[in-house]
Amino acid sequence: GDEFAILLDDLDRAEDALEVSFRILKELRAPFHLNGHELFATASIGIALSGTGYERAEEVLRDADTAMYRSKAHTEKRPVVFDPTMHATAMVVLRLETDLRRAVERHEFELFYQPIVALKSGALWGFEALVRWRHPERGLVYPTEFLPLAEETGLILHIGQWVLREACRQTRDWQDRFPRRRHLGVSVNVAGQQLAHGGFVDRVDEVLGDTGLAPGSLRLEITEGVIMETPEATTAVLERLRERDVRLHIDDFGTGYSSLSHLHRFPVDTLKIDRSFVAGLDARGDNGEIVRTIVALAHSLNMEVLAEGVETRQQLVALKNLNCQYGQGFFFARPLERSAAEEWVARPVHC
Repeated sequence: GDEFAILLDDLDRAEDALEVSFRILKELRAPFHLNGHELFATASIGIALSGTGYERAEEVLRDADTAMYRSKAHTEKRPVVFDPTMHATAMVVLRLETDLRRAVERHEFELFYQPIVALKSGALWGFEALVRWRHPERGLVYPTEFLPLAEETGLILHIGQWVLREACRQTRDWQDRFPRRRHLGVSVNVAGQQLAHGGFVDRVDEVLGDTGLAPGSLRLEITEGVIMETPEATTAVLERLRERDVRLHIDDFGTGYSSLSHLHRFPVDTLKIDRSFVAGLDARGDNGEIVRTIVALAHSLNMEVLAEGVETRQQLVALKNLNCQYGQGFFFARPLERSAAEEWVARPVHC
């Protein structure tokens, strides 16, 4: 495929292997000419030294491969020399990947729900569905620990589809059992791989059809970074979703690298202000103008605004004064298990 091994012998110093590696990288940085096109390639190099005391060739290749993947993780793509701690780390990751694959097969995931509130009235607007892994030995595992690996291994496609289906099913169940909540909405995070994978819109159609949830009750959250990776292709998918009346949110707005000049092109209903901006509202107020600008920008484009990470009353008051429509955060509630979230659904509806 795209992996090659080079055996170097008669080296006097370990640094000699690094020197050869840098020479290889220099050669590979030169453009390749193919069918009239100029192409550029990058490379990641891992080095295993025989002085470590290997008994089999497979062990040398294994450790060089481990160091190579460590090199791939660096943005500078510099050569990396293997050390024993990398093997221990690789074993931990391998065990986690094995457990994660079993979790998909054994349905060990569950959803927590964080309330989203209309700031002026305090009324429940909906929930954000957040996945948790109920590990049989470790207990509750949070997404920051397993979602990056799920994306790296492609398991995010299975997990994401389950989250979408379960969130829609549960929301429709609440709508049926609590008629006053017939407009209750649910927000679901969508990974870049899900959008890029063919047939995502068809899978959304299938889930909505199977669960009976109205498209307008589903809110898909996509980070601005994901949108800007392939803006044309992603926008085409979002347009098809919006045609179905599925609501679309840009998550963590203000932390990525989207161009404000392009924002009006995206078929988005809501901007979600990142918690880092909200956190500064009750300190010296340095973020007040940033939040005010985001709110004004959204309203000028006929979008709504949702602030995440609301933790204090001062932040709540500031957001209301800035005409931010919706909020979520620990001030209202932490992510809740299904039964606790249902207590919110059962509360009297007020405006």
